[in-house]
Amino acid sequence: MARVSRPEFSAPVLVTTTAELEAVTARLRHEPFVTIDTEFVRERTYWPELCLVQLAGEKDVVVIDTTAPGIDLSPLGALLDDASVVKVFHAARQDLEIFLHLFDRLPAALFDTQVAAMVAGYGDQVGYDNLVSSLLGVQIDKSHRFSDWAARPLSPAQIGYAAADVTYLRLVYEKLLVQLEREGRLDWVAAELDILNNPTTFRPDPLTLWEKMRPRTNNRRMLGILRAVAAWREGEAQRVNVPRQRLLKDESLMEIAATAPATVDALARVRGVSRGFAEGRSGQALLETVAQAVMEPEAALPRLPKGRAKDAQRPSPALIALLKVLLATCCETHRVAPKLVASSEDLDRFALDDAADIPAFHGWRNEVFGKLARELKAGHLTMGVDGGKVRLIHD
Repeated sequence: MARVSRPEFSAPVLVTTTAELEAVTARLRHEPFVTIDTEFVRERTYWPELCLVQLAGEKDVVVIDTTAPGIDLSPLGALLDDASVVKVFHAARQDLEIFLHLFDRLPAALFDTQVAAMVAGYGDQVGYDNLVSSLLGVQIDKSHRFSDWAARPLSPAQIGYAAADVTYLRLVYEKLLVQLEREGRLDWVAAELDILNNPTTFRPDPLTLWEKMRPRTNNRRMLGILRAVAAWREGEAQRVNVPRQRLLKDESLMEIAATAPATVDALARVRGVSRGFAEGRSGQALLETVAQAVMEPEAALPRLPKGRAKDAQRPSPALIALLKVLLATCCETHRVAPKLVASSEDLDRFALDDAADIPAFHGWRNEVFGKLARELKAGHLTMGVDGGKVRLIHD
């Protein structure tokens, strides 16, 4: 594997004052793109606690200490707002969630190299280290991967490790851009980035969160209670700033929806609910939420999402296996990550319902896989083996 020398960047600079941040962001706003990463801690909180922001330009490499006393991050917000500068991330979702919470808006003109790498055929959700190794022949030092980024002071080794997440990202971005332009796939990437550009991706409707628990019941009253308590938990977790699963686990919410506790004693008998929780402010608010859901008019109660009601049926394992083989074959031919084209849930839904509306039947995915999947299910496409490879045989 060809090896690439370390790019000629300045040594990383630790930024701890507003004046330093203003100076570096002013320079970076004259560049065509800037690479960005963050370090944060979240084990004990709902909201990520931002500890560092790393930025790299053509020469500048800075590590911003966001916990430094008195530092104002407004200049960073102005850089993120500047649509003339592409903001390059790798696996951007958590970074974007942080910036949306911090500035109440998403960065303009963003690019995610993980998404781009999936479109370019480097595998499902490829990690930064592996992508740097594949594209540049460079091995990233992983010794500080599990650092406590909230602890101060930071060591020079920690600062160097954090900076590496944005220095090599410049070369990764440039190489991916050349490949995607050559293969005519930049539009594919843009379609995926539309999801990341939508604030609702990071701020889902609390009244739809119950659907992610995949309840297997058609009891609309139970579903109504589950919808209400899942929305309540989200708001309460944000209010007290604890992870939602630490506040109450999904299993506890499902049991509450099934039993509809009306008293502190009944709530305390739910597995995963302590007596202290049941007797406290949160427990009282939860009981009130359940009581309101119990009284909700029948017509306002939810139903399982379209297609989910068929979950009681199990799709044919043989059909699912065929669809997975077809998906793998199509993605091998087009050199694109299968997970980007269709999920296991998508395949299940299509196996049960010819009219299922899944992403695989839209845009470039339909050209790569969707049309062929419909042909296969309709009996107009068969698969065989030729020369050790799967071949598609059309009627």
